[in-house]
This record gives sequence, C-alpha cells and structure tokens, in this order.
Amino acid sequence: MNSLDLARWQFAITTVYHFLFVPITIGMGFVVAGLQTAWYRTGKLKYLRATKFFGKLFLINFAIGVVTGIVQEFQFGMNWSSYSRFVGDIFGAPLAMEGLLAFFLESTFLGLWIFGWDRLPKKLHLASIWLAALGTLFSAYFILAANAWMQHPVGYVINAAKHRAELTNIFTVLTQKTALTSFFHVIPSAAFTAGAFIAGISAWLVLKKKDAEMSRSTMKLGLVTMIISFILVGITGDWTARVMTDQQPMKMAAAEALYTNQDSAPFSLLTIGTLDGSRSVFQIDVPSVLSFLATGDFKGTVKGVNDLQAEYEKTYGPGNYKPNIPMAYWSFRLMIGFGAIAVLIALLTLWRMRKGGMPTGKWVLPAMITLPFMPLLANSMGWIFTETARQPWAVFGLIKTADGVSAVVSAGSVLFTMIVFTLLYGVLAVIEVGLILKVIQNGPAEELDYADPKLGGSDSQTLVMSY
Repeated sequence: MNSLDLARWQFAITTVYHFLFVPITIGMGFVVAGLQTAWYRTGKLKYLRATKFFGKLFLINFAIGVVTGIVQEFQFGMNWSSYSRFVGDIFGAPLAMEGLLAFFLESTFLGLWIFGWDRLPKKLHLASIWLAALGTLFSAYFILAANAWMQHPVGYVINAAKHRAELTNIFTVLTQKTALTSFFHVIPSAAFTAGAFIAGISAWLVLKKKDAEMSRSTMKLGLVTMIISFILVGITGDWTARVMTDQQPMKMAAAEALYTNQDSAPFSLLTIGTLDGSRSVFQIDVPSVLSFLATGDFKGTVKGVNDLQAEYEKTYGPGNYKPNIPMAYWSFRLMIGFGAIAVLIALLTLWRMRKGGMPTGKWVLPAMITLPFMPLLANSMGWIFTETARQPWAVFGLIKTADGVSAVVSAGSVLFTMIVFTLLYGVLAVIEVGLILKVIQNGPAEELDYADPKLGGSDSQTLVMSY
C-alpha cells in the first residue's frame, strides 16, 4: 500500500470509530434533558433516577467522543495537507464555528450540569442540560455543513494563482440544500440510536428486576423514540436521495448498480455484478420505484454509471470517475437493513408490552442486547456510503482524493500512526465498554436524599464562584 491508501484507511478507521459515539451523545442529551424536565414538573423520583442513571452513560459517551474527535482535525494537517491548503479558507470557517461556539456551549453548560446538582437552582440546572443538548445540535450542524461543502461546493471562487478555493459567502455554505438535508437526516438517526440504546439497557434492567418502575418507563420511552425517529429518518432520507440525485448522480447510480440511463428505473432488491463492478450479472428489482425515489416521478429518468462516466470524462478530462460499486451498493442496503431490523424489534416489543404486559420468550434478551448495536451499524454503513460513493473526489468536481494527500508524509509514517491509533482506540473501547457495563450492572441509584424536594438547589439559592 502507498501513503494514499494508508491515509484513506486511517481516516476511515478513526472517523467510523468516532461516529459510534456521536449519535448516542446527540440523542441522549435530549433524552436526559426530557427525563429531568419530567422530574421537575412531576416530582416523580423514577424520573430523577432515570436522569442520573442515563446521565452517567451520556457523559461517558460524550467524553470518549471528544477524545476521538480531536484526532480527526489533526489528520487534515498531517495526512491531507494538500487538501487542507486547497479548502482551508472555506472548510475552516464552519469548523471554527463548531469549536468556538458549539463546543464551548455544550461543554460549559454540561460542566454546570455535572457539578451543579446540589448548588444550582433547579430551573437553572435544568436549563443547563437543555443548553448542553442544544450545543450538540449546533456542533452537528457546523460539521455537517463542512462535509456538505465537500459533497456540493458552493459560495466560493478558485484563486488560480494560489491554487485554492476561497470563501465568498459563508451564509450560502451554511444554508445549502446538502447541509440542510444532511442535518435533518442525521438528527433523527441520532434519536433513533439513542432510543435503541435506552430501550436495550432498560429491557436488561427489567429482566434483571432492577428498578422495574423506572426501567419499564424508560424502555417504553426508548421504543417510542425509535419508532417516531425511524419515520422521520425515512422522510428525510427520501429528501436526501432527491438532492443527491440532482447534485451527485453517480452516487445514486452506484447505490442502485444502475449502469445505463433509464426511464422508469427499477429499485434493486438484489444485484450481483462482476467483481470489478463494471456491469450487473443478475438482478431482482421493483419496476419504476427508483425513478420515484430519485425524481418524484415513476417515469423519471435516472442516469447510469457508464453514461455518467462518459459525461464526466468530457467535463473533467480522462480518468475513472466510478466509485467502488459493490461497496456503495451494499453499504446503502445494509444501512437500510440494520435500521429496519431495529425498528421491527421495537414494534414487536412495544406490541408485547401493551396492557401492562412484557415480552416473553428466549428471543427477548438476545434481541434487547443486540438492539443498541443495530442503529450504530446503520449509521456506520450510511457514512461509509456517503464518503466512499463520492470517490474519486475529495471535493466533488474540484479536487480528487489522490491530489489531497500530503506529498512529504511517507507510507511508513502513516502506517505507524495508524497502528498506534488502532491500538489506542482499542484501549479506549475497552474503557468505554467497561465503564458502561459497570454503570448498567450497578443499576439506578436509590439514595435516600432523592426524597428531599430541595435536591438540585433552592430556586432562591445564590450561586457563588470561588477560586
């Protein structure tokens, strides 16, 4: 492998690993805030126990997510310096906003929430967790806007003398369709992930008879969250597909293994192609459905891989503009498949819980333990599809991935750091899983001071900062 291949592998490994924590953190922030609001309004102790219990799990994920996220930005300057010089004027703006505004908002108020249980007035303490959760939304939006610019560059001019893109309109970068569709697709996905995380853990607590009153309530909350968010994921996914078809038709063609332009294009249920992904050999499909998904018209025209290759050669010059077709095709289906399995489990479990019942049978425990991992796999497959099906472009139409790698970083250096990061992330995974399992094993705390109505500080209490 050369330095380009290794740099791509390193970035893929660290990015997929980091994004395991991101959707849980985003979704859990709002769930914890909702649970604390329920306690504040009703005074029911089960909501307070749930807030503190799931709050611990939220904080563990947040901490590991911060640590693993820092590595991403270092790689831009180390392994992808040519890319960074080309896009830095534009790419740096939303990332700076994320760091200076969003991250400081979430970290500051999360700190107040962590240390303010017995010091802050209840209203202010409740507001702190809502502001921290809001900060995760801002953080997600700015990062997704930066990524959206790679998918569909807008609001820039090319400085030919310096060979770099320069920002002309930050508002255009932040509000383009690709950024909006990505945000409104990723956030329900995060809620879906958090719902599965909460439902699976709560089910284990119920089955182990640990705080059944609290666990049953949070189990239902997680399952309902999953079902509602899955519907939103489907709606926003349809919107995202149409924008993608308009802006990156090669990506849609690769996702469906569609090789030639077609009217009333079919949706592929199963396609077996050649090993090099150059043509299909066997296909099972549903007529006209792809045209509707891509264009909103059952008779609409969808461009195929081979026709787009010829079109791109005329526009951008000779070269191979096809992504890895098998990877795009199967990652797209695995994304949908893992999500569908998770929501089916949620529907079946919720149906069994009607009228005060509980799901029974040998399938329950394995299904509930598996449930939190399904959305994580779906998210990972979604990002693998999004980034690999854009290839060979680092920024669509402007700079290829091969042209963005650092020219002076050797393959040996990248291999060494990749091994170090892999080992380090393995250690972090052990720590993460160990901490989560310990919290779950201990179950919700039942301290006597939960009965104190002044827990969280008096509304009239003055907050004093000392050094």
